[in-house]
Amino acid sequence: MTKTTKPNTAAQPEERILTDEEILAMSDEDYMNPAQLAFFKRKLQELEKELLKNAGETTEHLRETVLVPDPADRATIEEEHALELRTRDRERKLLKKVQQSLAAIEGGDYGWCEETGEPIGIPRLIARPTATLSLEAQQRRELKQKLYGD
Repeated sequence: MTKTTKPNTAAQPEERILTDEEILAMSDEDYMNPAQLAFFKRKLQELEKELLKNAGETTEHLRETVLVPDPADRATIEEEHALELRTRDRERKLLKKVQQSLAAIEGGDYGWCEETGEPIGIPRLIARPTATLSLEAQQRRELKQKLYGD
């Protein structure tokens, strides 16, 4: 009896992911090369994993029912739950942006400003990997919002 096996992909050496400093040291001609895309993809996947873990912990935490007879203690617990839910709501919105950024990497649009088509910039993407606008475009948008409201 002959045994067929799949090629062992785990034995192949994994491509090394660069550090923030190495990414920042790259020239402008290297913008959004495969190494940079792999760096940001890994960064976004780690953020996604952390957000999903936090959501699961919140669900478990809120399921724990504590009966407290004192109204002040009960109000404190309810306020803590409300704060936790607001935090998770913000994380839920961030998770959506993370998933959109991962899709942009797959689609080849990651790192480019949605308004101008110019590079967003490595320093900005390291600070905010879900950024979709260049710094200048973001400042213009915020100024318009300040002047004209939402």
